[in-house]
This record gives sequence, C-alpha cells and structure tokens, in this order.
Amino acid sequence: MTILLSDPRVRAVPVVECGEPLVRLPMDLAPAGVLVRAGLADRLVAADRLLPAGIRLRVVEGFRPLEAQRAIVAAYGAELAALHPGIGEQALERLTSRFVAPVDVAPHVAGAAVDLTLVDVCGDELDLGTPIDATPEQSDGRCWFAAAGIGPDARAHRTVLARVLRSQGLVNYPTEWWHWSHGDRYWALTTGAPHGLYGPLASAVAA
Repeated sequence: MTILLSDPRVRAVPVVECGEPLVRLPMDLAPAGVLVRAGLADRLVAADRLLPAGIRLRVVEGFRPLEAQRAIVAAYGAELAALHPGIGEQALERLTSRFVAPVDVAPHVAGAAVDLTLVDVCGDELDLGTPIDATPEQSDGRCWFAAAGIGPDARAHRTVLARVLRSQGLVNYPTEWWHWSHGDRYWALTTGAPHGLYGPLASAVAA
C-alpha cells in the first residue's frame, strides 16, 4: 500500500536537524539555479555521473519557501474540492497529498527534495510518460512512478532514473515519478532511518 505524505506515520517521524546549508546546484544540472541541502547536492552530482553517455539529470525545483508550498496546497485543494463536492477535510487532505505535501512535512520546504527529469546532449527532455507536475487528474494517473499506460521508452527512462538516484540513497514519492528526496521525514519512514535529517527552513539563504 502506498504511503502518502498525509499519513500520520510521516508526521510521527522525529527530525534531528543536522544543520547542513542550502547550496546552489551546478548550472549544468539545474540551469534555474535550484537550491538544496549540501548533502543532497552531492548525491545528485554523483547520480548524474552514473547515467549512460548522452543522458543527464535536469533538476527543475528544489527548496520551496513555506508561502509557496501553502499556495500550492490551497490551489490544488480548491481544485479537488470542486471536483468532489461535499468531501470531508480529512479525505481532502489525503487526496491533495497525492500531489502536494502538507506544509509541516513537505520535503521541498526542508530543502530535502527535488523535481527532476532526464535530458539528452542537446538539453531536450526525454520521454518519461508525462510532463513534470502533471496532476493525477491531468495525466489519468500516469504520473505515478509505476503507472501502467506509458510507453516502453518512458518506462526505460524511469528505470534508469530510479537506478542512479536510488544508488545514492534517494527515495521516490510514488505518485510523482519526478519527485525524489533524501533526509526528510518521508525518506526516514520509508528507509527505516531513526529520524529525519532536514527540517523546514525559514528562508532560501545559500551557503
């Protein structure tokens, strides 16, 4: 059974903040100047080096301020509430968390998560089945990492992505093929670590 970020077991995981700073990823990995924790940055650089020739990681988002996370939760929650009239608050939070994490456990807010894809030598995105950030509704569920209904090229690319990232200790959020994290509460719960390493950050000040 898939564990969602709204699961009480995620909130129950303690965090022992290790104090690693936010750092800016190299431009060849993240042209948009993405910030992540230093340890996660090292793991992403190492994963990128493990990819077959002619394929690179492309990180499009990392650290996300609290206000931005709240706005995404509110917007997607409102969209779902309109699609499901009369849905209860708890059910709405669970449904919302398939795509966006509750603020208090959000890995992006801790600088512990990235949204990424694969690109070719020209910097063009490879086929991974859906665009990054395609909601379950927009993609008919194909945004799930293990979704049926994607082509053989997309499946192969997802497999390659998972192989290099898992080798560096990252975990995937199963409802979003592009979302990978390390050191957050979800990572701790799914790997059996005694606690998370990274808690929410108040600002995006890079070291």
